[in-house]
Amino acid sequence: MDLTTATWTDARDLETDLAVVPVGSTEQHGPHAPLGTDVATAEAVADAGVDRCEREVARAPAIPVGVAEEHRQFPGTMWVSADTFRDYVGEAVSSLAHHGFDRVVLVNGHGGNVDALREVGGRLTRDGDAYAVPFTWFEAVGDHSADMGHGGPLETALLRHCDPDSVREDRIDEARDGAADGWGEWTSHANLAYDAAEFTENGVVGDPGDGDAARGAELLDLAGDALARLLEAVAERDVSRPADR
Repeated sequence: MDLTTATWTDARDLETDLAVVPVGSTEQHGPHAPLGTDVATAEAVADAGVDRCEREVARAPAIPVGVAEEHRQFPGTMWVSADTFRDYVGEAVSSLAHHGFDRVVLVNGHGGNVDALREVGGRLTRDGDAYAVPFTWFEAVGDHSADMGHGGPLETALLRHCDPDSVREDRIDEARDGAADGWGEWTSHANLAYDAAEFTENGVVGDPGDGDAARGAELLDLAGDALARLLEAVAERDVSRPADR
């Protein structure tokens, strides 16, 4: 059930303790893909996972701004500090838990959120407020994961499948021409760059031309199936904390 369109009595009558929260970012994705790419993809995967899950699941509204200062040179990008993000996500999940939805999967669409979401899940779980587990969709698509860039083939493919009108097809060549091959500038296993603008002219990493709608459909199937399995595991898990050794 989508809590955005449900009434409070609908939410009251849900017989589940399981919820998903899509988490994205509002940031540049090159000249061809919208600032809301990470929100749109997280929502699409969350919905696909809920549809595939045999259990009832409460689907919370998406959190649209994340840890994205690395894209600050590109107009339209928004960000908050990691501290603010952790507090906001944590309190949002705690509000769900207050109503009994205390097993939560955070469906993430932005790489910059990964570390903070793991910390949020740990804090909520250890404090006993809720059992929360982050799930980043592009880490759950098999061999495709190796092609994850930024505004590159995977995100463009998923948009072409789920929301084709959002992709500026007449700018794909421009996106490809100004793209970097990989994320960052690496020496001795250390990334010398902190901001995307240091290594990509237009914000793109990878070739968006390699992401067609058919690939997007496959990505959604893989990520949706993986999320459904995770939801089942979260629903079944003994979440009591282990005793001190």
